[in-house]
Amino acid sequence: MNTTLLVIITGISTTVLFFLLLMGLQTGALWQKRQVEEASQQTLVDLFIFIDARRLMLINLIVFLLLPTFAWLLTGSPFVAVIAAVAALFLPRAWVARLRSKRLKLFARQMPDGLLMLASSLRAGMGLGSSLEILAKEQPAPFSQEIGLLLRTQRMGVSFDDALSRLEVRLPIEEFRLFTAALRIARSVGGNLSETLETLAHTLSRKAEVEGKIASLTAQGRMQAWVMTGLPIGLILVLRAMEPGPMSLLFHSMLGWAVLAVIALMEFAGFFFIRRIVSIEV
Repeated sequence: MNTTLLVIITGISTTVLFFLLLMGLQTGALWQKRQVEEASQQTLVDLFIFIDARRLMLINLIVFLLLPTFAWLLTGSPFVAVIAAVAALFLPRAWVARLRSKRLKLFARQMPDGLLMLASSLRAGMGLGSSLEILAKEQPAPFSQEIGLLLRTQRMGVSFDDALSRLEVRLPIEEFRLFTAALRIARSVGGNLSETLETLAHTLSRKAEVEGKIASLTAQGRMQAWVMTGLPIGLILVLRAMEPGPMSLLFHSMLGWAVLAVIALMEFAGFFFIRRIVSIEV
């Protein structure tokens, strides 16, 4: 009687756990689908990257399956595999954020040349609209793409100030805000816009030069952050290959999982603080 009751309870518990697992997987899949669709339809389009949502979802699904599998084969630990699966869920947003950051930095580097070309066009007697059209045709992306978007927004009936405001939301960097401020001041109170743009271009060039020197001086600190993060992970893998017996407790016990969680937390904190220290704003 007790054995039959135990079998029934075990079967019911297994069924409930399996049902909860399926619901969790379904909820996670729907959440991930929304994340991928949002990234592909909004942020990627804003970055002028046009990828089909289905293809992006397929790539993300492959990463979601391969990363935990690789972690499982490498460590043999379900805890590490679950951590890898959770990390795979946030990879699309991290990838999009990285693309956006690189695009903004490239736009800021292209601004001095674009402003000098705009100032030269204005000195030659061309209007602001015609000069901006030349920028949209002659300058490389992403500078030409954003200027072209500004012109297309105006053609749709949006005022120049509103179009600039929308572009400021897309490009939240100090260099572009200085440019839009110069354009607004010139349109409202007048003045020599070409001279203002030339001065701004030289200022941004000097700023970029100083930022490059700072990046060179802090390169060692940034590399130390990656080395500090990767060294304990590499040491754990080497010790596991050399001494699989003692190291198995780290991957197959509750105490070992707790130690791994503490290690991951400390690694993240160390990496974060080192990057904050070497990130110097000009």
